[in-house]
Amino acid sequence: MAEPIRVLVTGAAGQIAYSLLFSIAKGDVFGKDQPIILILLDISPMLPVLDGVVMELQDCALPLLREVIPTDKVEVAFKDIDAAILVGSMPRKEGMERKDLLKANVAIFKTQGAALNKYAKKTVKVLVVGNPANTNCLIASKSAPSIPKENFSCLTRLDHNRACSQVAIRCGVSSDNVKNVIIWGNHSSTQYPDVYHAKVNLSGTEKAVYDAVKDDAWLRGDFISTVQQRGAAVIRARKLSSAMSAAKAICDHMRDIWFGTKEGEFISMGVFAAGNSYSIPEDLIYSFPVQIKNKTWKIVDGLPINDFSRAKMDATAAELVEERDTALDFLSQ
Repeated sequence: MAEPIRVLVTGAAGQIAYSLLFSIAKGDVFGKDQPIILILLDISPMLPVLDGVVMELQDCALPLLREVIPTDKVEVAFKDIDAAILVGSMPRKEGMERKDLLKANVAIFKTQGAALNKYAKKTVKVLVVGNPANTNCLIASKSAPSIPKENFSCLTRLDHNRACSQVAIRCGVSSDNVKNVIIWGNHSSTQYPDVYHAKVNLSGTEKAVYDAVKDDAWLRGDFISTVQQRGAAVIRARKLSSAMSAAKAICDHMRDIWFGTKEGEFISMGVFAAGNSYSIPEDLIYSFPVQIKNKTWKIVDGLPINDFSRAKMDATAAELVEERDTALDFLSQ
């Protein structure tokens, strides 16, 4: 058996973590022969809830789960970790300005970035899920200068999976027959779900999505807004935010980092924009199409971009620049 790896999940008493922890502990993410030490971090008032989560994980009797460590202390949580899944963040409360939300989250991710810098392995892979995920990821990375920027990413896989699923439903196929959709930009309602480069397998024949769907108005209209607004639609229906689907997307994202993407396929991840070929400002965490090999992502370069896509890619970049500048002001205070 391999040596156990240490995996941290923050916001561990919350509902996304509740859907996520079982999959990690069962081996769905880091491999069926990889023992796991799970570290669960949350704020002090949530420790009694965490105790219940620990009991349940024990009661699952999972052979790969070697230890579960619940804590409210960053020095315990971040010690020698191999992977950090940062789910916990300040949620937006009613009447809260976006600026206030950014300010609260800058404080959280500055602390967690500093803890990564001080306690984690330098090879740690960090996935930021808590919103605003792109900017929170940027702040965490800037607060952890000793950890390579490439080790940080934020979750846009949920949006990617939503886009795949919408196309699959429309074409009457299962979602594994759809590949190479792209989420560009921010994990917000300005994101751009792009299917100009995507393919659908229809009865063994691979077709471009636009040729398979045969409804350009839907693909340029309702399809995009459905994916952009899906999180809000789930909240309206469930009175709770997406948890099961978010947890599944986290698993997909981390598994692809660990084991790589399939040949000829790319997925969407928020990563550092430095060196991109799409004229996106460099000092941003922006969602791009990426391919992953040996735990290293690479932006897929050189895809042709039409005017429709260009405008949407620039709009979401503009929102991210504004978020970044506001956040960096708070960071320097």
